[in-house]
Amino acid sequence: MTSPTVVTPSDITAEIGVIGGSGLYDFLDDYETVQVDTPFGRPSDPLVVGEVEGRSVAFLARHGTDHRFAPHRINYRANLWALRSVGVRQVLSPCAVGSLRPEYGPGTIVVPDQVVDRTWGRPQTVYEAEGEVVHVGFADPYCPNGRQVAVDAARVSALEVVSGGTLVVVNGPRFSSRAESLMHQQLGWDIVGMTTMPEAAIARELALCFTTIAMVTDLDAGVDGGESVTHEEVMRVFGQNVESLKGLLRDAIGQLPAHEDDESATCACRRSLDGIELPFTLP
Repeated sequence: MTSPTVVTPSDITAEIGVIGGSGLYDFLDDYETVQVDTPFGRPSDPLVVGEVEGRSVAFLARHGTDHRFAPHRINYRANLWALRSVGVRQVLSPCAVGSLRPEYGPGTIVVPDQVVDRTWGRPQTVYEAEGEVVHVGFADPYCPNGRQVAVDAARVSALEVVSGGTLVVVNGPRFSSRAESLMHQQLGWDIVGMTTMPEAAIARELALCFTTIAMVTDLDAGVDGGESVTHEEVMRVFGQNVESLKGLLRDAIGQLPAHEDDESATCACRRSLDGIELPFTLP
């Protein structure tokens, strides 16, 4: 591994971003470090930029490399802004989740197509100053191109894969009670996590293609008679499957659509701000 060097964002660019948690901090072997300041402060960690499958990739440790930020304290706005500022327009977001369905056991990969936000107290928008109000469409929260690529990559991995489903995002950092888990099941939701919102919504506000790749680490409390979830068990299962997840990510990165500049982009995610007068210029 090369010695990290801090450079300004203008020196290095990347086309694809990966926001990852524990077990993925060594995703890039050979990289340069980019420290980015944003209007919302600094991101969770400096970006590390390298090459994967011939593509330039910026990796960001969602919780910080020492896992110092709990889910409700992550600076989601700074994280996504920092990625965009170095040129990223497509983001893959692997995360650990609990399953609300007994058939989705530990080690299953779910690539959701819907999300329910049950968080609170987290800044939800980059457009909060007085001035022009910005409303973006969010009916389909995840990039269809990125989702298909992720599903295809998962199907050739050693992991079970589920295409589609609803991810409910709770505030954390505690896990759900049995009653909450039962409610989530009865409402027809499939998996539960703590970090995808407002991550996905802010990505849409910044016209980024965003894809969540969720790894099931446990059955949520009370699902199929399951016991209380523990952090140790979550980390154990994630660790058992992390190498397969890294392989999936590398395959997906190689298959993502070619980089497009903002003017020529055709994906609906990238066109989310068309016709909207923004109160400031995006990076």
